[in-house]
Amino acid sequence: MAAAKPKLIVFDLDYTLWPYWCDTHIDPPFSKNSKGEVRDARGQLVKHYPEVPEVLEDLHAQGYLLGVASRTGEVQGANQLIRLFGWDKFFSYKEIYPGCKINHFKKLRNNSGLNYDEMLFFDDEPRNGYDMKKIGVLMIRIDEHVGVNKAVVQKGLQEFALRAAKN
Repeated sequence: MAAAKPKLIVFDLDYTLWPYWCDTHIDPPFSKNSKGEVRDARGQLVKHYPEVPEVLEDLHAQGYLLGVASRTGEVQGANQLIRLFGWDKFFSYKEIYPGCKINHFKKLRNNSGLNYDEMLFFDDEPRNGYDMKKIGVLMIRIDEHVGVNKAVVQKGLQEFALRAAKN
């Protein structure tokens, strides 16, 4: 029997896909120069965690539906960074606005037609783990110093399969 897989994998943004809060540490608007570098309004280089593009590409190529759930107040800037990093093609769902993650996931459930137990979420904030537990979404905690990488995604997929096997 094949291991159960999530039908939707969701990522937080700040300290999960990139190493900063986009509403306080960097200044929009953002732009991409001829070298392909993304810079903020002050000219500061804006980067993501190193393995994120490859992780997103791999998951997308394997047929996973991907989404974003972020409580940032810098909605426009977060969406702009996703576009400039070339990630728009990976995300079928984006819930980016201030508020409780439960609200983000209610909209993800309504828009996707999927149940909470079919979703896997990666985030750095422990408080979101408590909320996800309440609604039945498996959350994998990200080390903010490392961000999303292949190893943590593999761990998440294994934990999801183990949880499904127990139910």
